Amino acid sequence: QVQVVESGGGLVQPGGSLRLSCAASGVDFVINAMGWYRQAPGKERELVATIKINSDSSTNYADSVKGRFIISGDNTKNMVYLQMNSLKPEDTAVYYCNLRRLRDGSNYWGRGTLVTVSS
Repeated sequence: QVQVVESGGGLVQPGGSLRLSCAASGVDFVINAMGWYRQAPGKERELVATIKINSDSSTNYADSVKGRFIISGDNTKNMVYLQMNSLKPEDTAVYYCNLRRLRDGSNYWGRGTLVTVSS
């Protein structure tokens, strides 16, 4: 059974940094991509960043985080990280890790980790 677990959320002041980690276990298939999504109160879940796994490691970022967030992955451990710099109050959200299976595009989600940016 696939499990996706996020860690690293918390409270940070505007302008600060946080690093989120995500570990996937029980994976017995080829992963296409892993990534981060977020959902702020009263809003839809939105893409933050994704990275291709087991291929060219290409990345994709939401415009709102380009130049501030960096996604990276460890193919050997089925892990993905999100380094978040220059955080803003509008980055406050629950951040979810996503894993997408190559064969059929099935998605697997973690339970999320809360990031609060506030002074």
